[in-house]
Amino acid sequence: MTRLHRISICRALAAFFACALSLSLTTPANAGNFTRHAVRCDQRDMEYVVYVPPAAANGPLPVLLLLHGAGDQAENFAQAWKSLAQKKQIVLIAPQLPRDPTLEPHIPKILPCLVDDVRRQASLDSHRIYLFGYSMGGYLAYDGALLDSNYFAAAAIHAMGIADEYAPMVQRATRKIPIAISIGDRDQMVSGAQVRKTRDLLQKAGFHVEYKEIFDHSHNYYEMSDTINGDVWHFLEAYRLP
Repeated sequence: MTRLHRISICRALAAFFACALSLSLTTPANAGNFTRHAVRCDQRDMEYVVYVPPAAANGPLPVLLLLHGAGDQAENFAQAWKSLAQKKQIVLIAPQLPRDPTLEPHIPKILPCLVDDVRRQASLDSHRIYLFGYSMGGYLAYDGALLDSNYFAAAAIHAMGIADEYAPMVQRATRKIPIAISIGDRDQMVSGAQVRKTRDLLQKAGFHVEYKEIFDHSHNYYEMSDTINGDVWHFLEAYRLP
């Protein structure tokens, strides 16, 4: 990728992160029952919350990294997953993501670093590490999935596509990681046409992509989080690294 492309992408991200705040999201009222930690990863100080199911001592558990939208809190995003994580015995890791476009180049190293930090607390299954990102977090999830394609078993993105100038990143993936992409049919912030273009880009490159447009759904993930999460986990849990 050229220096000009990097500058263009950073400017686009900065504009997106700023405008994403204009959408008022309805978030869960109670976002407790998680432990917060701090760790330094790739020269970045990161905070994250983690949920470890009570049965973690019974054996290695699957891991789901959760990347929230701009202006949200890690606890809110993780709380939306807690009931499913209890039922399915999933370890949740949700970093607190700043609205800072300079974070993006560090994501491929930050995400594995967070998982390694959680290994001190729980037994994790290295073959079942998954990634889910929404909106701004979805943009970063494409980075993690494509640039760490041999680390994550599968990934899911809600309400975000890959910008045209960033399309060459797809060719950098060393594995055709399975990816689920979804978006609401009345999303007021993210172009459905761009998301469909991302689907086509990935499929043309040989990736297995599951694509879904959610009827009568806006950009607000929390409006339909239970349905979205159920679909996402049904997709992710079918995959494991060899």
